[in-house]
Amino acid sequence: MDVVEAKAPSRVGFSISFQQVKKALMLTGILLVLGVTYVRTGIDPMKLWEKRHHAWTYLFGRELTPDELETARRQAERMPQIILTQEILQELKEKARASGRTADPSALSLEAKALAEKRVAAMPEEERRALVDKEFQRLVTEKRGGFFPPQTSASSVKAYAVSLFETVAIAIWGSLLAVLWALPVSFLAARNTLEIFFPGEGWLYRTVRRTCQFTIRRFLDFCRGFNEFVMALVFVAVIGLGPFAGIMALAIHTFGILGKVFSEAIEAIEPGQVEAVSATGAGPLQVLSFAVMPQVMPLVVSYSLLRFESNVRSATILGFCGAGGIGFLMFDKLSSYQYRDVATMMAMVILAVTIIDTLCAKLRRRFI
Repeated sequence: MDVVEAKAPSRVGFSISFQQVKKALMLTGILLVLGVTYVRTGIDPMKLWEKRHHAWTYLFGRELTPDELETARRQAERMPQIILTQEILQELKEKARASGRTADPSALSLEAKALAEKRVAAMPEEERRALVDKEFQRLVTEKRGGFFPPQTSASSVKAYAVSLFETVAIAIWGSLLAVLWALPVSFLAARNTLEIFFPGEGWLYRTVRRTCQFTIRRFLDFCRGFNEFVMALVFVAVIGLGPFAGIMALAIHTFGILGKVFSEAIEAIEPGQVEAVSATGAGPLQVLSFAVMPQVMPLVVSYSLLRFESNVRSATILGFCGAGGIGFLMFDKLSSYQYRDVATMMAMVILAVTIIDTLCAKLRRRFI
């Protein structure tokens, strides 16, 4: 008895020291990974301070030099003649086409230019000056750059609102399809519900359950393994431009995420309720309806609404590859350096996300 008592402290001490070594090795590994990734990614907090003036110029634009203003003024002065030349050239082409004759493009251009010079000379000074000033302001805005102040014209806001509604519609249908697909599939990815469908402790039943769970889980990994943007590129190439490509991309990616989350929520339910309902002789569907679903429904609603809010933002980016919505217009404005229009669309998206988040929070409180 004395010998056992003498050796016990040494075994306890060895166990404690082993756990300490294990934790130290784990901590060292974490710090090593953080250090290597810190160096590899080139994180430099001082760079943000050193480049702060770049951020100010990018957001609010820059001051133009007198030479740049003079160049913009000269370009604007030529704009009335350029506009009239294009209009007259189009008229001459239509007349030639209507008469059935083939006109020389060079001759038409020279004729259009001559007629445009005459019309500019006969144009009222106020009308010409208005065209020049409008073009000058556009050129100055383009050269200054910057996102602020945003574009606030009624026609632009109306057009962007219509596109924003399309973006929300893409998120609605992408999220709805994902939930409808993920909920039934999650029962086949959860260990405890598979025991309801395939009860039994025999080798065959265990193999079926493991194979089914492994296959479904890997399929969900595949669906969420690709970003929505990559999937949108694939669907745009397959079915063409438009919102439907964005809906399918969001639905498949969100299905992979929700399928995993739902299955893990199902595995975490209280087994007592399942056993109680099963003891009454209820079938698999009845057990799911009266023992499983009531427990997981709050989490299903919460995660579904969370993904819907996220999908509104994701649907905005999908427009960059032609999948419809306000992102398509945003990409077009970014390409043409109309940053103030982009700022307007960004503000509208943020406002829409805020409203949706508020509504989803109220809806979430009714189920949780």
